[in-house]
Amino acid sequence: MRAVLNSADISYIKWDMNRSLTDVWSAALPAQKQGEVYHRYVLGVYDLLERLHRDYPHILLEGCCGGGGRFDGGMLYYTPQIWCSDDTDAIDRLRIQYGTSFCYPVCTMGAHVSAVPNEQNGRVTPLETRGITAMSGAFGYEMHLEKCTSEEKAAIQCQVETYKARYELLHYGDYYRLSSPFQDSAYTAWEQVSPDRREALVSVALGCTHAAPPFRTLRLKGLDPALQYQIDGAGPLHSGEALMKAGCLLPQILGDYASVRFYLKAIK
Repeated sequence: MRAVLNSADISYIKWDMNRSLTDVWSAALPAQKQGEVYHRYVLGVYDLLERLHRDYPHILLEGCCGGGGRFDGGMLYYTPQIWCSDDTDAIDRLRIQYGTSFCYPVCTMGAHVSAVPNEQNGRVTPLETRGITAMSGAFGYEMHLEKCTSEEKAAIQCQVETYKARYELLHYGDYYRLSSPFQDSAYTAWEQVSPDRREALVSVALGCTHAAPPFRTLRLKGLDPALQYQIDGAGPLHSGEALMKAGCLLPQILGDYASVRFYLKAIK
């Protein structure tokens, strides 16, 4: 490993399969000590990662969840970013990332835009929805860009620019769950608010579309009730109190699994 890490300017490692153990036992220990094997192994993993961090402090280690239950505080000490799930379907990810957010910060969840039809379930979702969902984690792409159309490449460029522009808000803002993907099949909504409460980013992913959908309002959270906010830099001002108590009207969007996102900034 040292030979590889010393051979090039390496700044990132995907640390996979770091806790996958079954039928744990050791011929080197007597029967009464077999219960120590798994514990010793985990301590060994920590020791190895400690040495890597000591000798290569500039390298980012990304851990892997992959069904092995490794998204834990012990691994986050060494791998501050962990791959949340091999299920990259944007709609499934709404539930996965929602549940993970109860224990771990958004910035720790590896989340990528992948190609459609999705490999896990064959679902086709808009690129915009895949991007908005992935931006609720450590944003990235895992797809063949050379297979993308010129329109898709332009959209990807816009997504990357948005992510960079809103990076501080997305990763370090206060995270609010506005609806649950387990309870409200019509839409899933979440919000990030800056610590000073002067900025907010609201994301909404819709479910299946039906004829004559009802008008829906979304009540926001975490805003300053005394401040006046403008949505996407245009239109009238809305007080934080009104946005939190009365809510804002969601646009009517056609098509399954569509999404919308809007940016709020306090003007006065």
